[in-house]
Amino acid sequence: QLQLVESGGGLVQPGGSLRLSCAASGFTLDYYAIGWFRQAPGKEREGVSCIGSHGGSTNYADSVKGRFTISRDNANTVYLQMNSLKPEDTAIYYCAAERIIGLCVLSKADFGSWGQGTQVTVSS
Repeated sequence: QLQLVESGGGLVQPGGSLRLSCAASGFTLDYYAIGWFRQAPGKEREGVSCIGSHGGSTNYADSVKGRFTISRDNANTVYLQMNSLKPEDTAIYYCAAERIIGLCVLSKADFGSWGQGTQVTVSS
């Protein structure tokens, strides 16, 4: 059974950094596009970043370009490095997987498998 588990969230001051991890089990992550999404209280879930299968192309929301970096490793894990964090980055962050051919897009409707989320709070 395909499972995704996020970790690495926490409380950080504005300007700080966190690295989120998305670990997969039950399938080989390299064959899937992986997306990071976030949902703040009272707001819709929005796309943050995604990476195509086999280390393919990446995509970022305008609000995080230049601050966040998505990457894969060889151990069935995808990371989201978040630098220069702002209070508006506060949200529950979810990773999601789907067998997408070609470019990934930041559309939650395109992803069928989801993790449980990890809380990120940016506050002084």
